[in-house]
Amino acid sequence: MTADRRGTPPSAATLAAGVDHVRLSYLYLDAGDLDAYASLLHEDMQVRHPGAPTVHGREAALRLAGPRGTHELFKVVAEGYCVVAVGHYSPPGDAVVHEFDFADFFTLSDDSLLLSRRRFYYLPPPGSPS
Repeated sequence: MTADRRGTPPSAATLAAGVDHVRLSYLYLDAGDLDAYASLLHEDMQVRHPGAPTVHGREAALRLAGPRGTHELFKVVAEGYCVVAVGHYSPPGDAVVHEFDFADFFTLSDDSLLLSRRRFYYLPPPGSPS
């Protein structure tokens, strides 16, 4: 991972809190608790998803939260102000969205809030076994 432009790395406590916030964000989204999820987001939160315009601000990020589902995290890696979560998303049974594997790259603010998230995901080619 590349160094953050802020120059000074965060303290171990700040980074640990940021990792906790990333993990909690998925739990809150899965439970549909958008108030709790919002408490983890910086007011200038930026979210980028494939095929969608970038959204700016906490309120826009909440609108993008979408339908509930289940996030299963495989790995969370952190360095500097960056936290990467790799996992699998399964939608609720009645959802139109398909399940997929994802890698979310988060940037933390100085106070460990989620400042940005960029999502990458994998979908198997049509007709291939999962």
